Amino acid sequence: MLRNKSLKDLNTFGVESQAECFVEAHTADDIWACLEQYRNIPVMVLGGGSNLLLTQDIAGVVLKISLKGISVLEQTHDHVIIEAQAGEIWHQVVEYCLAHNYGGIENLALIPGQMGTAPIQNIGAYGVELKDVFHSCVAMHRATGQQQLFTLEDCKFGYRESVFKNELKNQYVILSVRLRLTKEKHQLKLDYGSIKEVLEQKDIANPTIAEVAQAVIDIRRSKLPDPKELGNSGSFFKNPIVPQQQGELLKTKYPDIPIYPAGKDWVKIPAGWLIERAGFKGKRLGDAGVHKNQALVLVNYGQATGSEIWQLAQQIQAEILEKFDIALTAEVNII
Repeated sequence: MLRNKSLKDLNTFGVESQAECFVEAHTADDIWACLEQYRNIPVMVLGGGSNLLLTQDIAGVVLKISLKGISVLEQTHDHVIIEAQAGEIWHQVVEYCLAHNYGGIENLALIPGQMGTAPIQNIGAYGVELKDVFHSCVAMHRATGQQQLFTLEDCKFGYRESVFKNELKNQYVILSVRLRLTKEKHQLKLDYGSIKEVLEQKDIANPTIAEVAQAVIDIRRSKLPDPKELGNSGSFFKNPIVPQQQGELLKTKYPDIPIYPAGKDWVKIPAGWLIERAGFKGKRLGDAGVHKNQALVLVNYGQATGSEIWQLAQQIQAEILEKFDIALTAEVNII
């Protein structure tokens, strides 16, 4: 256990925050030992720090999850179920799957973060969400240490939502995640974003899953800053879902507004478009800013505090609400 541990290198925004106490867990037993020992003080579980904005120092204990390992649990001629421990880096799991020709998560390449946080957020990108390949996960109950298997149905996945963000928030620590992937006849999803365009530029007519993943990587790198070079947490806000009637009214006022179906009588509007249209793209507030190439990404230009980044985010929320009558919700966890 370490005291007054800096978390600057453990969050992708690169903001300074200190943990009063810091414990790193390499096994499930380590996790339970920490939870049991510090039962009477707050314990914050930390994964890859990629979906997190720290606005203050952390009282109590920060428990860093560093469980490692990837294995095959079951396989048939067509499918395989793999299990990755919670401390595995998500993109490294994608690379493992590509190396073994396991299909289904190639569109999720280069998403930052660790495996254990993927189900909490139901991560997604380029037309694919974790729930599309999710089999189950194993989680430890924080109060009892009992391990439980959560199925796809148990997790109640929604758009960047799960049972772990709602009714079971802070009650479990995810230990491992199991994915059901294809071995043959991969179902490629190429219609989202500019995947097809990138493949056509490379003169690839019948792409492999590795080629799809590389196209996604190329797109992400062209639009999103590398957290190692410019602190950020990827998409800061969720794309809002509004009643279809409201979407139609906005379309009459802003004919170029992109609108996508989101279920019966609902539509989804890209938050990045709203933020850019409101004039925030490239805007700075000291060292806190909105990225010049992607308005959905807030960045730390060097010495911004978490509070300064959150202040900018709140300014954006207020302006979008006033201008479009849409309430933006942070995708990033604010602590």
